[in-house]
Amino acid sequence: MRKQKLLIVDDDEDLRTQMKWALSADYDVCLAEDRKSALAAMNKEKPEVVTLDLGLPPQPAGVEEGFAILDQILDEYGNTKVIIITGRGEKEHALRAIEKGACDFFYKPIELDELKIVLGRTFHIAQLEREQRELKQRLSDDTFEFMIGTSQVMQDIFSMIRKIATTDAPVLIIGESGTGKELVARAVHRQGLRATGPFIPINCSAIPENLIESELFGHEKGTFTGAHAQRKGRFEMAEGGTLFLDEIGELPTMLQVKLLRFLQEKTIERIGGRQQIEVDTRVLAATNRNLEEAIKNGSFREDLYYRLNVLRINLPPLRDRQTDILLLAKTFLDRYCQEHRKKIKGFSDQAVNAIEGYAWPGNVRELENRVKRAVIMSDGKKISLEDLEMESLDIETKRMTLKDAREDVEKKLIIKAIARNDNNLSKAAADLGISRPTLYDMMDKLEIPRPGEQRED
Repeated sequence: MRKQKLLIVDDDEDLRTQMKWALSADYDVCLAEDRKSALAAMNKEKPEVVTLDLGLPPQPAGVEEGFAILDQILDEYGNTKVIIITGRGEKEHALRAIEKGACDFFYKPIELDELKIVLGRTFHIAQLEREQRELKQRLSDDTFEFMIGTSQVMQDIFSMIRKIATTDAPVLIIGESGTGKELVARAVHRQGLRATGPFIPINCSAIPENLIESELFGHEKGTFTGAHAQRKGRFEMAEGGTLFLDEIGELPTMLQVKLLRFLQEKTIERIGGRQQIEVDTRVLAATNRNLEEAIKNGSFREDLYYRLNVLRINLPPLRDRQTDILLLAKTFLDRYCQEHRKKIKGFSDQAVNAIEGYAWPGNVRELENRVKRAVIMSDGKKISLEDLEMESLDIETKRMTLKDAREDVEKKLIIKAIARNDNNLSKAAADLGISRPTLYDMMDKLEIPRPGEQRED
């Protein structure tokens, strides 16, 4: 393992030698006795930490040469941590150095055990700051329209979004609950010709069936009780922009016909109205359901499916984006530490192992929620397994494929959630961070009987 680099700047040769002998086991130590040799070492070795004696030649009895070196290091090597070495009677010089940007000071005569503690703390801070800079750099390189992904599958999706955005055709976004389908839809909108127009989202499963038609298409005054004025629907609100129909698989059959008519003719008709209204709106739709199966059971129109499926984006579940999982977790940790003003330095080793080994049935949304809750509840310096509420997860991988292990974990989590919520599947789905249709699909795939249902052996 590469040792961290430490530069000792002092004009006392015996002291330099003593410090190098004492610290070489822990650090890659380089030495300098004046400004010229110190700056040469900075340029060549690029140490993370410097100990700097202020009294240096050509004026060893003064402090200005030391301050000149401090200024130059901070100006040219801003990420380097500088510890000032000073006499106990020169505290005002130490404080002046701190004001200029030195990170700490240490009194002579040097007690090596104490110096090791100060150095250890300083190197740790330097490492944390370096990791933070690297993370921000990765985010700048690997973030696209607020989506994060270094994995090849996500890079391919980013490329696909750029191409799709230049057209005006409908787009169907397929993915499990929590994979970021609305983020993709917003990215398509912002990257396209309609970016200056409105982006209007609506969740087709969140609005009662008797209200969703009015929400989408609007109504005329007096059409029904409570219709005191004419009201535009989401299609008209999205004029010149984009309408995003989330959970399109939950759209009632009657409204599927009206949506199909709009896609064919680019006109709508308000409830209670007779006028055909032309609307210039691009439609993006998303679902976590298998629409081919929905077509077979008659709950989704085949002709509408082919109209929406002109362009298609398949979002992978988080478990298939292994290289992105820890990056996302660190991103959420940084975000919520800033939001809640917490000084948490990362994840414990156990937490990292759990994050990387968990199947994440609720995908990115579940990961974000767990990290956010952990930041709020944690009292430690690092996020622990307990903070993430993952300590009870039991992943058995012996003689199991990765797919088997994931399914085993998912099955245990679903069974526990159902029991915890007294067999209420809606509450169990919310507890797991997934939609109810996704829970049904997963229960069927994993052969989990629904409450009140008996399986035949």
